[in-house]
Amino acid sequence: MKFLGRLSPYLLSVLRMIAAFTFIAHGTQKLFGFPLGPRAALASQLGAAGIIETVGGALMLLGLFTRPVALVLAGEMAYAYFTAHAPRGSWPIQNGGELAVLYGFVWLYFAAVGPGPVSIDRR
Repeated sequence: MKFLGRLSPYLLSVLRMIAAFTFIAHGTQKLFGFPLGPRAALASQLGAAGIIETVGGALMLLGLFTRPVALVLAGEMAYAYFTAHAPRGSWPIQNGGELAVLYGFVWLYFAAVGPGPVSIDRR
């Protein structure tokens, strides 16, 4: 397991990039209907979320302004959970909020620890 221990800083960067890539898909789905689904009106709450997710996800993918962007994204996920999911039930598995919770804590973690060694912030 020492092998994985030596890789942990790089795996942190990989986690950031994979989470950002999948997060971007949520934003582009809202903005462009891509990769699937209906588009949201740009001047709506979902449209604003799409902009935050697409732009913030791209910045996280690059590792640029990681800590402040991650904090904004964590806040967006907390807002999404408490306004859209929590009213539907007490448990994330019940109210469909698992991704909002998971993304929220992943972004909060990156706000605390930074981007890892493979990032623009570290150059």
